[in-house]
Amino acid sequence: MLLSAFISAMNGALTKILSEDMPALEIVFFRNLIGIFLILYALKHTPPKLHGGKFYLLFTRGFLGFSAMILFFYTITVIPLGEAITLNKTSPLFVALLAYYLLGEPLSKRTALALFIGFLGVIFITKPFALSLSYEHILGVLGGFFAAAAYTTIKKIKDIYDSRIIVLSFVGVGTLLPALLFTLAPFVESPKALSFLFPTFILPSTLSLWLLIAFMALISTLSQWLLTKAYSSSNLSIVGVISYTNIPFAIGFGFMLGDDFPGTLTFFGIALIILGGLLVSKK
Repeated sequence: MLLSAFISAMNGALTKILSEDMPALEIVFFRNLIGIFLILYALKHTPPKLHGGKFYLLFTRGFLGFSAMILFFYTITVIPLGEAITLNKTSPLFVALLAYYLLGEPLSKRTALALFIGFLGVIFITKPFALSLSYEHILGVLGGFFAAAAYTTIKKIKDIYDSRIIVLSFVGVGTLLPALLFTLAPFVESPKALSFLFPTFILPSTLSLWLLIAFMALISTLSQWLLTKAYSSSNLSIVGVISYTNIPFAIGFGFMLGDDFPGTLTFFGIALIILGGLLVSKK
């Protein structure tokens, strides 16, 4: 999980760099397309042993993962990297809510307090005190929700599908859906709020861009595999704690790329989200 967190922050930095030359959806498309070949090679080298059998859950994990990724990548391009990753890290809070409503797990008083603290942190980061809540920040929180839903499906299928098959569903759906959206883009007049889902496809024209895309696909697929292995373990409380290390990693990468260093309110919001996540994760 520690390796996954560091690679995830680095992947966010690469996304921010690539966004200067291509839309977020195209970054998602190429990242997942190359990821398919990497996972297929791994499967050919060592075939999966688990039998599978619930394809609809596998597709659901892929769809939810793609939804989380496009929202996450888009927010990276429009708000500071540290804030984008922190908002995405609201996912453990949403996992607690989904486990309560969908899996019937009890919601203790401590968990309820953790949810309150965590979402109070979201308020401090989005700074809605001027009565103008940022649309981009809302999308960031929504990305955290879809990530939580994707993690919840991993819990349901981790014993019937190999972790590489689970990641393959993620990168596979994350390739097909962007391709479909690119095909529809010329025929759809989308509202401005959804324009990031229907951009014009721009083929990368320089070797440096292709190298960055390939490197990002390699390390982000590795990060997804490490994350899936981590969340398939029995010590989810430890995994949840360690996963928050990608926030300071992201703040550092973002600062190196020119993001403003987080202010007092933002830091306070980050601390509250981490605290809420730790309370949820701790047994």
